[in-house]
Amino acid sequence: MNIHVKTLLTMAVLGVLVVLGVTWGWAALTKPFPHKAAQKACYPTTLHPGDRVSAPMVTVSVFNASDRVGLAESTMSAFEDQGFGPGAVGNAPKGTIVHYAQIWTSDRTNPAVQLVASRLGFHASIVDKQHSGPGVIVLVGPQFQQLVQGKQSTRVTTTTTICSPPTA
Repeated sequence: MNIHVKTLLTMAVLGVLVVLGVTWGWAALTKPFPHKAAQKACYPTTLHPGDRVSAPMVTVSVFNASDRVGLAESTMSAFEDQGFGPGAVGNAPKGTIVHYAQIWTSDRTNPAVQLVASRLGFHASIVDKQHSGPGVIVLVGPQFQQLVQGKQSTRVTTTTTICSPPTA
């Protein structure tokens, strides 16, 4: 075989290898990064009589039912400072009237609800209403100022389910 044919074959093989390498590299470069599944704000946790519920076990969502800008965010920050897990923050549904603070729930005896209520002060009320937010739903009105010390924990008296923040 003459030297010109060997050179031509070598160049052709090297050319094919370069094209394959560039194709593979481009495919790897433009491939999207793998996505992690979005983490939920809270997960159902079943508790039994005798258990205790404390702030780190409870997710709270806060909604602003006033004209004060940032009231829900500052209240959520205060709940987080006291150890509660963050849920949703936003405005209360249109037409909602709350003077001080309310908790919306279908189970007023839930220990998580009782713990959160203790931190809102004695002017707060628990109302039998549903909301789509995660955890214990708190609505704050124009007269609400700040959280109070409240209970450190509440005792579970009947088997119940609370919404707990994800573990790290």
